[in-house]
Amino acid sequence: MEQLEFELPKRLREILERTPELRRSFLVGGCVRDRLLGLPITDFDIEVFDVSGEALQQGLQRWGRTDLVGRSFGVFKLQVRDGHVYDFSLPRRDSKVAPGHRGFLVEFDKDLPLPEAAARRDFTINSMMFDPRQGCLIDFFGGQKDLETRVLRHTSPAFSDDPLRVLRGMQFASRFRLEAAPETQDACRSISSSFSELAVERIRGEWQKWASKSASPSHGLRFLLDAGWLGHFPEIDALRGVEQEPEWHPEGDVFAHVCHCLDALVQMREWIDALELERLVLTFAVLAHDFAKPVTTHKTIKDGVVRIVAPGHEAKAGPIAETFLGRIGIPPEFTRRIVRLVTNHMAHLQTQTDRSVRRLAARLVPETIENLCTVIRADQFGRPPRSQEPSATLLNLQQRARELGLRKEAPKPILSGRDLLNRGLTPSPRFKRILNAAFEAQLDAAFEDSEGAEHWLTHFLSEEK
Repeated sequence: MEQLEFELPKRLREILERTPELRRSFLVGGCVRDRLLGLPITDFDIEVFDVSGEALQQGLQRWGRTDLVGRSFGVFKLQVRDGHVYDFSLPRRDSKVAPGHRGFLVEFDKDLPLPEAAARRDFTINSMMFDPRQGCLIDFFGGQKDLETRVLRHTSPAFSDDPLRVLRGMQFASRFRLEAAPETQDACRSISSSFSELAVERIRGEWQKWASKSASPSHGLRFLLDAGWLGHFPEIDALRGVEQEPEWHPEGDVFAHVCHCLDALVQMREWIDALELERLVLTFAVLAHDFAKPVTTHKTIKDGVVRIVAPGHEAKAGPIAETFLGRIGIPPEFTRRIVRLVTNHMAHLQTQTDRSVRRLAARLVPETIENLCTVIRADQFGRPPRSQEPSATLLNLQQRARELGLRKEAPKPILSGRDLLNRGLTPSPRFKRILNAAFEAQLDAAFEDSEGAEHWLTHFLSEEK
């Protein structure tokens, strides 16, 4: 066993040292892995041996509020007075008895040998333990070496009991830049038919982690490909082998392009500094931006040269993206934002005027030109070895949006229903028609302030008569 320095929160160390029921407890799972990777640790999981569930709960209650979550899995959440929450679990055996994530027979065993407890975990990088009393790492399955060599390896044959572990492998591969071991690829392929057992909520959870936590999203997509699971996501699988014009896309087919775009995105400050849900929107927009190229790509002759083109792919990608996002359970409020970014990701190639930028900002709602520009930059940077500098068209769009104050918001209607009431008009379906016409005129720069809106309204009402 290797000695390991592990800085624990002061209160957690106090709990471990002063609670008799925790005399044989170990830090497990992601917190040990992240310590070895030098990453910040936000969640601490502790597995407790040689004690019953009732005794464990009584011991924890001295320190704060204790809740039993997932009774069948024996996990106690301790919320201490400083607001931190720690998970304490009992060692258990899981036996697959029926399809689905509820089809397990769970047996708690306080005397379970440590190697057997560690073998229950999905991957070797998650099977390590840390003994806080001895200050040592316990690693029965070579998780530390796999981390060092960036290998994702399943821990035991029990891996095949839960197909969700394949999707967990996807997001782990992306977060830690891991390559699957050949035997793990084989294990994933062997349970591909079990994909239908997964509830959409569980699928969504792993895709959200992929979208919001990745260091290299392409590692996750290639993991699915190597594992024989990419076909469960046909919109992505269809990108493979779709040719692109070499002059503009020297990187290869559309799948290769999207992988490069995603890896470029997560290196951008706009993504790194974004909140988790904002990252999700940006990542899925980049993933989906070329979903329609498989159905729009063809060869044509331009200026006597055969070219590969995909006209209108941005507009046609919207419905395909919506279908994909619905299948993996992304909520509609995020899907709307993602689809707006996908269907407008070529907007910078149009002639930029104040009018076109105002209309673009309005068309993007509830998204923003700022986020659109991030997606466009990822698209442009996903074409190695081409330049990693933003195009003049993108810079022009950003500049005009900045000058118009539309980087982070859409134009707001100047004329309101109150203005119509002040003119003596009574509420009716006519209101909506007038206000819609007013907003269209505003976008076309027919007026820019309240005084101009009043003049426009006078003219509009006179024309109606």
